[in-house]
Amino acid sequence: MPDVPDRPEPGGDLAGLRSRTTALRQAAKLPRAQTQALLAAALTELDGAIEALMAARGPSADADGDDRTLSSLHSDRRLLHAVFTATPVALFVADTDGTVLRANSAACDLLGVGPGYATGRSLTALIEPPARAVMQSQLAAVVRTAKSAQLTCGILASSGVVRMHVTISPVLVRGDSGRLLVSVGVADSARPEARADGKGRSTRKAPSQDADDGAAASAGAVAAATRRMDMLAAATKLLLQSTTISETVLLQRCARLLTGELATWVIVDVNRRGQLRRHYVAGPDDHESATVTHLVATVDPAPGTAPDQVAESGKALLIVHAEDDTLLGHGPEGLPLLPMLGAASVLSVPIAADGQSRRTGPYGVLTLVRHAEHGQFSLADAAIAEDIGSLLGLATSGRRVLRRRTEAAEALRASLLPPVLKPVPGVEIASAHLAPTRGREVGGDFFDAYPTPGGWGVAIGDVCGKGEDGAAATAAARHAIRVLAHWDADPAQVLRRANEIMLAEEFGGRFVTASAAHLSWQDGVLLVRLATAGHPGPVLLKPDGRASVVPGGGVALGIFADPEPAILELELAEGDVLFFYTDGLTDARGPDASYLEERLADSLASLAGRHAAELVSDMGKLVLDFCDGVLLDDLTMLVLKVGQPQG
Repeated sequence: MPDVPDRPEPGGDLAGLRSRTTALRQAAKLPRAQTQALLAAALTELDGAIEALMAARGPSADADGDDRTLSSLHSDRRLLHAVFTATPVALFVADTDGTVLRANSAACDLLGVGPGYATGRSLTALIEPPARAVMQSQLAAVVRTAKSAQLTCGILASSGVVRMHVTISPVLVRGDSGRLLVSVGVADSARPEARADGKGRSTRKAPSQDADDGAAASAGAVAAATRRMDMLAAATKLLLQSTTISETVLLQRCARLLTGELATWVIVDVNRRGQLRRHYVAGPDDHESATVTHLVATVDPAPGTAPDQVAESGKALLIVHAEDDTLLGHGPEGLPLLPMLGAASVLSVPIAADGQSRRTGPYGVLTLVRHAEHGQFSLADAAIAEDIGSLLGLATSGRRVLRRRTEAAEALRASLLPPVLKPVPGVEIASAHLAPTRGREVGGDFFDAYPTPGGWGVAIGDVCGKGEDGAAATAAARHAIRVLAHWDADPAQVLRRANEIMLAEEFGGRFVTASAAHLSWQDGVLLVRLATAGHPGPVLLKPDGRASVVPGGGVALGIFADPEPAILELELAEGDVLFFYTDGLTDARGPDASYLEERLADSLASLAGRHAAELVSDMGKLVLDFCDGVLLDDLTMLVLKVGQPQG
């Protein structure tokens, strides 16, 4: 009778193991597969394979036997790896601290990730946040007692949370440190059951329908691309429709848009003087969430948090399975914010125009948080968020440039059109400026009143053209006239020297028309020496209603090197009015294509006897009524009314 060996020959049961493994895989594909039974059988086969590997390490009789044993050992290891990978039940091999060392194909399919993704991550990062503390305790108990443990919890699958039975078992390997084998099976409450249609027939997908999976995947890709286009279109529409709202409101509206379409929570942080500050938080519309929203909104992002990392690097940060509870910082009481939000996945992108984040840092950071039941962020989601962050960056950049230019224009306007003029003894002075109803807001008109040697001076002018060059030319002319008149009482000489200054600078070919006058009292009469450089002459209005246009003339400033201003001297008595204006008044056109210049003297005659301020106000109304509210150019009026004679 032959001797019975003390242990099985290494690899002796390989054929049977292969056969049984194939049968298990086929059984797992059946419509009513018993997952728990299949799991138990798979673990039994794994135990058998492990025993075979242990036996293969025993002593051999000779060298040839050692070679055969080593070859068999390698074969068994390959078989064991193949069995682990192909087992239809989700399996994880973890270290005693819960770090995943290996995950089979079924586990990767469950998570919706590629091979190797789970390796190096903590098991707790792959389950729903409320169950993570329980998982940590169970892992520690299995390591301490060397006994298996079970729990039911939600696994963070690609489509959301799936309720699963989790079994944690110790694995002891001779000559090696301990390991943990974690198997995951569908919980009974999550197992899909066959549904009957209206005729009592089962609606479970038949095996023959598996061929449609490819078409379904293609349809899913098309749906994802369409969703991305819809999101970008909605964000673009929001930005285009919000040109008149503030930057703050724009960011809030964009956050609410993303909250409804892409994330459970959206956190907006902005860069203020180099410091990242919490700006706005949008979340679900319910009372409990509102409390959490307010709490998160009160905490600025701390160094090392996800928003801070993105602000420093200028690059997006995608964390599919968030396991660091401090990723969003801590609340006022020291509790981490991530668990408060029920966050399973975090996506943070910069708010920056192209290339800006590399130069000066982003304007801010958008942080999207997705609840466990809504699944994880994908690369497609990250692409959408980055595009929207870039659109917000461009919009913010444009708004800030426009705001700076507007502020500069307003400051320039304030300098060209002073709200309060220096008083001239014995003379009422009033002024008004009407901006055009079409075109640019800031025009090229200016007026001024200033002291001069032996009297006072007034000036009014206009630039040919608009824009930044026009505004610069106007400012140069106005300030040159004011400074030169401080030392020279002759308005003609003042205009000549102002022309020299205009020619010495480059204003894009702009030229300026101007009128400057020197006022002085002599024997109860107001003497006016008027010089004009291409500007319309004023209208002289007498108290009895007689009105006449004073001749202008001369050559505009900034054209020729030796222009000669037109000079005129006037003697004004009490009640006389000088009405200065720019060409916005003479160019005002009525609906019948007529011009106000044709009836200017008659219009002023009807306003004789009124105070300077009343005359300016009434004349402004008359102009707007004449042109039916459509003013094509800015209009400036300056009125001097002679009062009681001064000594």
